[in-house]
Amino acid sequence: MAKERATIAAIAAEVGVSVPTVSRVLNGRSDVAEATRARVEEALTRHQYRKPVASNPAARSSQLIDVVFHWFGSAWAQAIIVGVERAAAPEHISIVLSELGGSHRPDQEWLDSIMARRPVGVLLVLSGLDATQRDQLSSRSIPFVVLDTDGEPPAGLPSVGSNNWSGGLSATRHLIGLGHVRIAVISGPEDVLCSRARVDGFRSAHDEAGIPVDPKLICWGDFEAPAGYDHAVRLLQQPDRPTAIFAGSDSQALGVIRAAHDLGLRVPQDLSVVGYDDVPLLEWVTPPLTTVKQPLSEMATLATQMLISMSRGEPLSANRVELGTELIVRKTTAPPAG
Repeated sequence: MAKERATIAAIAAEVGVSVPTVSRVLNGRSDVAEATRARVEEALTRHQYRKPVASNPAARSSQLIDVVFHWFGSAWAQAIIVGVERAAAPEHISIVLSELGGSHRPDQEWLDSIMARRPVGVLLVLSGLDATQRDQLSSRSIPFVVLDTDGEPPAGLPSVGSNNWSGGLSATRHLIGLGHVRIAVISGPEDVLCSRARVDGFRSAHDEAGIPVDPKLICWGDFEAPAGYDHAVRLLQQPDRPTAIFAGSDSQALGVIRAAHDLGLRVPQDLSVVGYDDVPLLEWVTPPLTTVKQPLSEMATLATQMLISMSRGEPLSANRVELGTELIVRKTTAPPAG
């Protein structure tokens, strides 16, 4: 026999508060004492309460999709916004952008604002929610999808990503195929899954070719140009400097190229450089950048379509979707000099 679904009235009676109080908690209202809010949230989680989804989409949500970035401002983020808009615009859904200042977890104040406006859904870009936060959104029937997870996603969590290991493998295979044996990698944060996966692909290409990996040539930072520049300056001033650098993003790759220029090195004659993402316009830099194409806009479009389907109560064909990557060879890679 199926378990009877808990109602707001039943939860209010159990906790010892009024039905309007439970409703205010569900709607993210701030006019509830923190102790009372905690008791209500605990009961909602324990009963696996889910707010009924309205049959009328306009009544179900504010016709907004919240897109939250761990960090915003790069061409990488812009490519994702284009993909979200591609799926949202035909449905007459607007987009709200948030930034977490580099954090990979939103705070409660942000979550309260989400619950108050009840969007169509939430798209978390290189960020995520803890178990309590997931329960809070689920109890309000606010769907969420993670784009390019910062860690291994919990079972059943809807997510869209790309094969970062394969991307790291293909970039490094390309450099080894050109004859490079001393290759450095500059990746993103070490605690972020996609960063580690790209470095794992880098290691695998070395293992495949029988070339030992020098631990001193593995660098971690963020995905921005200054990190690429700073690491490249240090690497390229070593007596046994690398002849090639695989950067974890196109922005990092631009920093690497600038560092090489400042040190009097030519790309690709003295240093080969491979980026990652293939953001727009980078094929127009001089020389045009060899990079791993990550289908950012397509990933964002698919994640947004998943959110819209979930908001309508439609089942997903798959909770985890992983798209492929492609090496785009341009003009920043060549055989090592000499």
